[in-house]
Amino acid sequence: MAEAALGLGTNLGDREAALARAVDLLAATPGVTLGSVSRLYRSAPWGVADQPDFLNLCLLINTDLEPADLLSACKAVEAKLGRQARMRWGPREMDVDILLMPGVEVDTETLVIPHPRIAERRFVLEPLSELVPDWKIGSQAIKSMTAALREKAADQMCELDEAATRQFASLRTR
Repeated sequence: MAEAALGLGTNLGDREAALARAVDLLAATPGVTLGSVSRLYRSAPWGVADQPDFLNLCLLINTDLEPADLLSACKAVEAKLGRQARMRWGPREMDVDILLMPGVEVDTETLVIPHPRIAERRFVLEPLSELVPDWKIGSQAIKSMTAALREKAADQMCELDEAATRQFASLRTR
């Protein structure tokens, strides 16, 4: 089994319920065993500013799936939660990204692991650092990347949302 870190985010509809459902759907996916789940972080949109704030979390899984099959499973969860094709970085019902799989590198037209923009996104690094601060991308630990981005991009809003985290936890079925 391989470890993987996934990033989930949504800014449309009942965000806490959508994230809870996404985690439950991933946990029910054959070949996937759910590990730790971060708290929820509220973040400003990235790329396209004129849209609602996002709620984001990261989760760890163990999986027997090959990276391409894991990507298909992530896309299936997005589809089940009503994801619509819209502009890049636009609003979304659900986004599920494969962020990192220690010891695994993939660079294809449809999938890049580690995710190529981790170092630019506090909404990924903050919850990821909560779960696996010592995991590395290249020679740099997640906690170091997080600290550097906090300093470099202090204006990039990303806040722990305790109320959303409590509501999310109450909605989880597994």
